[in-house]
Amino acid sequence: MDIVSRKYGIASLIALILIALGFNAAGAEYSVGSESDDWWTAYPDQSTGAGVDVSHPDWVLDALENKPVLIYVHKECDYCVPQTEAVQKIIDEFDGRITIFEMGADGSDERTTEAMQAYDPDGGTMYVPLTIILTLAPDSEGEVVAVWHSTDKVTGEEWIRNYVEDAISLYDENSADWDN
Repeated sequence: MDIVSRKYGIASLIALILIALGFNAAGAEYSVGSESDDWWTAYPDQSTGAGVDVSHPDWVLDALENKPVLIYVHKECDYCVPQTEAVQKIIDEFDGRITIFEMGADGSDERTTEAMQAYDPDGGTMYVPLTIILTLAPDSEGEVVAVWHSTDKVTGEEWIRNYVEDAISLYDENSADWDN
């Protein structure tokens, strides 16, 4: 009887540890890496500049000192309309929890060119709409760095929400350890 009690006790303890680890790891949905869905520290595998470190503009790093960042670059065209509507819903939903930069792709804002050159997942082809989300996460050496994910496709509200929620979670976990 004593052996049975110990087995159940040990099994319960192991289950509790696994559940706790699962909840702890559940904070971040996407990994840091170079795959198409990852948070990137360098240009991802599908980029023509794969593996090359990104040069984050100063205004982005300054904004990251306070909270995650969403940058949206677009035109006033029919193709961009669904993504613009989705981004607006996210802006309304996460107001105050992320920094938003919404920019036209007409060249009137120098930050637009910097964002497109830095974060275009296709290596600077400068297609729009370009949706960029940045946060903080540990790199492969465990150092907290700026990470990003971006797309020049119309992704819709759910995709944006998933990355924004993940960005907020990662930021909350890592911002105290970031040395900009």
